[in-house]
Amino acid sequence: MNELDPSLRSSAALDASTPFPSPASGAPRARDAVRDLRPSQIREVANAGFGLDDVLPFWFGESDRVTPAFIRDAASASLAAGGTFYTHNLGIAPLRASIARYVSGLHGETSSDHVAVTSAGVNALMLAAQLVAGAGDRVVTVTPLWPNIVEIPKILGARVETVALNYGAAGWTLDLDRLLAALTPDTKLLMINSPNNPTGWVMSREDQQAVLDHCRRYGIWIVADEVYERLYYGEPGALTAPSFLDLAGREERVICVNSFSKAWLMTGWRLGWIVAPRALMDDLGKLVEYNTSCAPEFVQRAGIAAIEQGADFTLELVASLRASRDHLARLLREHAGIDVKVPAGAMYLFFPVPGGQNSLELCKALVREAHLGLAPGSAFGPEGEGFVRWCYACDLARLDVGVERLARFLAQHGLR
Repeated sequence: MNELDPSLRSSAALDASTPFPSPASGAPRARDAVRDLRPSQIREVANAGFGLDDVLPFWFGESDRVTPAFIRDAASASLAAGGTFYTHNLGIAPLRASIARYVSGLHGETSSDHVAVTSAGVNALMLAAQLVAGAGDRVVTVTPLWPNIVEIPKILGARVETVALNYGAAGWTLDLDRLLAALTPDTKLLMINSPNNPTGWVMSREDQQAVLDHCRRYGIWIVADEVYERLYYGEPGALTAPSFLDLAGREERVICVNSFSKAWLMTGWRLGWIVAPRALMDDLGKLVEYNTSCAPEFVQRAGIAAIEQGADFTLELVASLRASRDHLARLLREHAGIDVKVPAGAMYLFFPVPGGQNSLELCKALVREAHLGLAPGSAFGPEGEGFVRWCYACDLARLDVGVERLARFLAQHGLR
C-alpha cells in the first residue's frame, strides 16, 4: 500500500519550514582517543624511502628469509583440501592441542582449555587488554617499547603510565624498585614485553617473581608479551627466555601472548595465541567473534606444522640470529665508532648515534642520503630518543653494506 496511513500522516509529514538539525561544523572526525594515538614513526621513515633505489630496509621487525617450505606446504595442502571455512572462535582443536603441548614442554603443564588462537600477536594483545581493562583504568608499561603496546590501552580509554629502563655500561636494565612503586593498588594492568622490542632487554626470573608477588598482593593483572621468548641468547642451552608462565599458575591473573611470527618466520601469516585462565575463555571467545571471528583454517594448519616440525628450524634460526647480532655489533664498533651494548634477546640492536638527538630526522636523512633504513628511537617513546633500532635478522653481507653506509654518512656529517 503506497498511501500513508491517515492516522500517521500528521506525525510523519514534515513541514517545509521545519529545520533539520545542522551537522557539526568542520570535517567528520574519529573520536578523541583514536585521534590522540601516535602515528608510526617507523612507517614515516619507510615512506621517505619510497621511490628510492637500493634502500637497505632494517626498520621493520622481520627476517629477510621466507617462511620455511614445510610450513607453506601445510597451508597449501589445507587450501587444496578446502580449508577455507569458519572455524571455532578460539581456534581449531588440533592447533590448540599442539600449542598446549609446546607450552607445556617449555613452561610446565598447560591444557588446551587455557589456549586461544588469535589472528596475530598484536590481535592477541588487543584482545587481552579488552578482557581486563577499560575506560579510566590505570595501566603501567615498561619502556622503551613497541608503540602498539602503549597505545592499545588508550584505544579503550585507559590511562597509561610508563616506567623507563635505564641505559648504562650494562646496556638496558630495570629499576625493580621503581617498577614496584608504580604498581599501586589502583593499577588494573601491567603490560610487559620481554625479551623487549626495541632494546633486547630480558627480564630476569628473579624480577619476574618479585613483580608477580607484588601483583598478586594487589590483584593487578599481568599481560606478558613473550613473542620473542625463543630469540634468547642468555643462559647456555636455554630454549627460551624467562617467562611468567614458569612461575604463575594457569588460573592466576596472568595472560601470556605469543606469536608464530618470530620463531618460525611467519610475520605475514598473522597467527598468534593467548595462554590465559580458563575462566576468561568464554568471554575471550566473544571478543574474538566481534573482532575477527576466527583465524583462517589453512593458516592454523600451517601453525600446527610449525610447532610439530619446526624444532630444529627454530634452533638453527636462533644460532643464526646470535651470529648476526655479534657480527653487527663488531662492525658498528670497528667501522662506525659506535659503542653498542649486546642484548640477551630479540632481534635488534638499539644504540645511540652521534647527532641523533632528533632520531626521526636522522633516520629520514639516512634514507635520503645513505639509502639506509633504520627505525628512530623516538618511535618507541621519549625514552628512546637519541637511539636507533637496527633489525639484524638478515644476511651478513647486507649488514656489511649497511654499516659501510652508516660510517660514510657519519663521516660526511662530521659525526665521527
